[in-house]
Amino acid sequence: MRKRLRFAAVVALLTLLLAPVPALARSDQGPPVTVPALTDWTAESGSYVYRADGTRLVADSPVERRVAATLAGDLRTAGHGKISVVRSRARAGDIVIDVEPSRRALGAEGYELHAGRSLSITGGTETGAFYGTRTLLQLLAQGDRIPAGHTVDVPRYKERGVGVCACYIHISLPWLENLVREMSYNKLNQLLVELKVKSAAHPEANTWGYYTKDEIRQLVALGDKYHVEIIPEINSPGHIDPWIENRPDLQLTDSDGVKQPSRLDITQSAAFDYYTSLMDEYAQVFTSKSWHMGADEYMLGSDFAKYPQILKYAQQKYGSGATPQDAFIDFVNRVHDYAASKGVRLRIWNDGLTGANTVPVKTDTTVEHWLDVAVKPSRLIAQGYSVMNASYSLYLIRGGFHSDTASLYDQSWDPRSFEGEKLASAQGVTGAKISLWPDNGRGETENEVAVRLWPALRHVAQATWGDPHPDATYGEFVARGTAVGHAPGWRDLTKVPVADGTYTFGQSFTASVQRTADGYVTLRSAAGCLAISGGKLTLNVPLQPGVEATWDTCDATNTLQRWELEPVAGGHRLVDAITQMALTVTDDGRIVQYPSDQRTPAVWHLS
Repeated sequence: MRKRLRFAAVVALLTLLLAPVPALARSDQGPPVTVPALTDWTAESGSYVYRADGTRLVADSPVERRVAATLAGDLRTAGHGKISVVRSRARAGDIVIDVEPSRRALGAEGYELHAGRSLSITGGTETGAFYGTRTLLQLLAQGDRIPAGHTVDVPRYKERGVGVCACYIHISLPWLENLVREMSYNKLNQLLVELKVKSAAHPEANTWGYYTKDEIRQLVALGDKYHVEIIPEINSPGHIDPWIENRPDLQLTDSDGVKQPSRLDITQSAAFDYYTSLMDEYAQVFTSKSWHMGADEYMLGSDFAKYPQILKYAQQKYGSGATPQDAFIDFVNRVHDYAASKGVRLRIWNDGLTGANTVPVKTDTTVEHWLDVAVKPSRLIAQGYSVMNASYSLYLIRGGFHSDTASLYDQSWDPRSFEGEKLASAQGVTGAKISLWPDNGRGETENEVAVRLWPALRHVAQATWGDPHPDATYGEFVARGTAVGHAPGWRDLTKVPVADGTYTFGQSFTASVQRTADGYVTLRSAAGCLAISGGKLTLNVPLQPGVEATWDTCDATNTLQRWELEPVAGGHRLVDAITQMALTVTDDGRIVQYPSDQRTPAVWHLS
């Protein structure tokens, strides 16, 4: 998690950000409107007409039928009717799915789309054909008549992504599922998730907010279905306090004898064994062939001189000329080799590669560059590394810095534009991603983050797939996103299931329920507003299970006073919008927060 740079909080009015933007008008000559924009379009006379009562999906091979089945489900979800998947000769109005491995020019993800009396989508691979169906869905979101024409659409970069740190602050599964659907709809293919999976091997590490293995399996299955690779990260050897705060035996000790809960003692074989055992446990639920170990900010706020045992370790292993950073690189390389033994490739952040080491990182490690340090991207590429652009300028930090998407668009930003260096060539650059960090966990709610995220997501999708500046103005580009709308299956998480008013919550309390601008509710009584405000704070959030809900002085800016009303059989659950823990009632009548897998949430009948 990036804590190094801090900016003043950027506060936005949700209603303003959600204001409708006029849709782009279609041109009879130019390409139809999509995100990313089509850069290769040959217009033809006439149009393709989709008919919910007559169109069929024609697909022959098992791979083609799999793509067609997903498309059929999405068409139904988007309100385009229930259509059949058939093996047949195409007729007028049909949609034909072809996967032709001989079409090598389309690459791993490109496709060809032709609209006429029927509409055909051809990919060299299943993924390519799938992306063609995303373009079709965007076109149908604007009407059932598609101008006749032809396009060959191939991405410029192979990695197009989003990174989410749910590493301390639990992010709800519906929010993450919305993200996966939106990424796929806009042809983004990689989601990095730094998070904690509830561990059976190390129950002492199961502090909130973890995810259960079943939750992760559900998310990964959605990613697999929609061609979004979900890459796990356990940050190490720094920022590892979520895992070792209850393991002082693994914590690095400074020269004053003080334990460092956020730093793993890389000189201990037990520390490496502990970390790799976590990797093994994650392999039970993640299907990605990549592993991100973080490797950033190990000495944040300190320096190697405070830990003489690290230099001693490096010199014992690599000789008298070794540096303390060689021990750090040694740990990275050992994790690399362990991952490689499982058929998995390693990824790391760039800031630990300062040039102070004599031992190099294994060159088949992908370096994600976020911070301007002495070793520039061009040097990393010259040394043989694949480099991904994860620039700080693409960050969205809760309660802090937000990427200026409009400015980046006006600058025609593309993945060659790193922090501290603009490359002349894209060679060696895998792509780019935006990153979400919870440095001030209560600074914004999930719904507020989503409003900021969608324009940034569409921008990075455009910049990594095709022309980074397809429209003359940023306003026109925003209108492009408005025209194609949200992905099929996207859920509006700002809906509140009850009207504003005063309700009795079972036998517990009576309160006025008022919707907030970001789609939650506040509960107001004569004693104040219901809040979670006690217990231990992590990133400014009370993440301690068992903390009692209290009636605090009402404050419209206090996100800890915002609640999700979750409909369930028999009533509603109350989930704090920030802690993501549900309320339950103890035997002595206290109302406290707990993860729902630890204590059964209370169900309140509202009257």
